[in-house]
Amino acid sequence: MRHTTITPALTDLLFTPELDLQEAVDRHFAPDYRQRTDGEWADRTEFTEHIAHLRTVVAAGSIEVREELTDGKLYADRHLVQVTKTDGSTVRTEVYVFAEFAPDGRFRRIEETTLMLEGTEADRNLGSAR
Repeated sequence: MRHTTITPALTDLLFTPELDLQEAVDRHFAPDYRQRTDGEWADRTEFTEHIAHLRTVVAAGSIEVREELTDGKLYADRHLVQVTKTDGSTVRTEVYVFAEFAPDGRFRRIEETTLMLEGTEADRNLGSAR
């Protein structure tokens, strides 16, 4: 089975503003997608609202995958996200992901914990801000 991974998903969502948001979400996330970030659940609609907000805040960025594992329909990774915001400030976050794929290879569920490495106190909720 061919499946998505975190790098193309985040690149399409956050760092490719010319790609239509709904097309980016459809490409990597199943219709019944759910995500829990730092204990807070969001359905696919809420997740899309979150990404729409981030697209107004994020000017550029990169993803560095440190570890990545796939076992059948299960996926896990540890990655670093560096973001330059539209105000010129930067945020670096380490993210731990446990996920499940839908039969078509898109993410069905992601549960993640974030650890901000660089940024202001106001940036702490960037992982779930809407």
